[in-house]
Amino acid sequence: MSEARTDEAPATPALPAGLLAPDLGLGGLAAVLPGAAGALGVRFTTATGIGSEAARAALDLPRAERVCVVLVDGLGHVNLAERAGHAPFLRSLLPDARALTSTFPSTTAAAIGAFGTGTAPGRTGMLGYTQRNPTTGGLANMVSWEGAPAPAELQRETPVLERLAAADVAVTSTGPARFAGSGMTVAALRGGSYAAAEGLGARADAAVRALSRPGLVYLYWGEVDKAGHHHGSTSWQWGDELEALDRELARLARSVPRGTLVLVTADHGMVDVDPALRRDVATDPVLARGVALVGGEPRAVHVYTEPGETTAVAARWRDVLGDDALVLEREEVLARGLLGPDPRPEAVAAAGDVIVALRGRATVVDSRTQTPASLALVGVHGSLTEREMRVPLLVAGT
Repeated sequence: MSEARTDEAPATPALPAGLLAPDLGLGGLAAVLPGAAGALGVRFTTATGIGSEAARAALDLPRAERVCVVLVDGLGHVNLAERAGHAPFLRSLLPDARALTSTFPSTTAAAIGAFGTGTAPGRTGMLGYTQRNPTTGGLANMVSWEGAPAPAELQRETPVLERLAAADVAVTSTGPARFAGSGMTVAALRGGSYAAAEGLGARADAAVRALSRPGLVYLYWGEVDKAGHHHGSTSWQWGDELEALDRELARLARSVPRGTLVLVTADHGMVDVDPALRRDVATDPVLARGVALVGGEPRAVHVYTEPGETTAVAARWRDVLGDDALVLEREEVLARGLLGPDPRPEAVAAAGDVIVALRGRATVVDSRTQTPASLALVGVHGSLTEREMRVPLLVAGT
């Protein structure tokens, strides 16, 4: 009797315990804006297969003529649940909240790219705080956009806000004036008009004014993330920022016209790290051997190797970091789908030859290219832990 033949590909190895793969479909951050579009009756499907109506149904969003989407930088689902005593309004929404996943890396540039386009980092080419510019060979900063290609050249997916504006939906974004024409805004959040407002109260007021007519408002707030970076997500300063956020979001929900759907989400969560578990490539000759450039961030490192050194570098980093990290060669990252389906070649070229996801409270830095202030951050993010990956979707209104 002949042996049965199978052409099935071998199963992808499971992630180590405590790590969470991104859901780049209807259970992830990328589904939020398509779902909001579905609530408004606008139908489309993104390049990674997220349909706006399917996203609306999966997220259980009602139909609405007005939608306000609030993205709170750094407000992880676990972080919020732990500090919910500071946030009576948001706490009231938690029992019905959905815990979505962020992207990998779980960091602002990658997550906002996926959020804004309804796709994934492998499609947007926005892969971390810093990444190699394949044209220049240097590091591109994907927040300041310093050293990066032109936004429309690097990020070629159609932003959801642009789709809505093309469908004659009134679209307004509100945030700081300096973000109006920033690289990230142009790349991932262009479409409609921009109402510059510095304080959260002023942004809430701008949202209420815009929603006097049917349409969608996108509101960004970054102070929770800033407090977490400088003081930690368990600090009193983080709690104070959460309280201030909660007050203004409660006022926003009370002030928008009846029937407005208010969605509150985040780009990533945060881990308070241990300086004793920090490795510096600049001072560790084993980690530095065969490495040409270090990008990414302390919790999700893009390691760019010298020619022919990738496998050896990955092996050395595994030996040094041990249980503190998951160390994968780029092809392993792609095979696991961590950057999303059907990544663009340009995005693949910008990714590290070796990509490192830190565990526990560990970090890896490179003091040759990172500032002393960035090395001293208390709260960071980027990796695959639940604390960093889980983001809330809180629904109010209608």
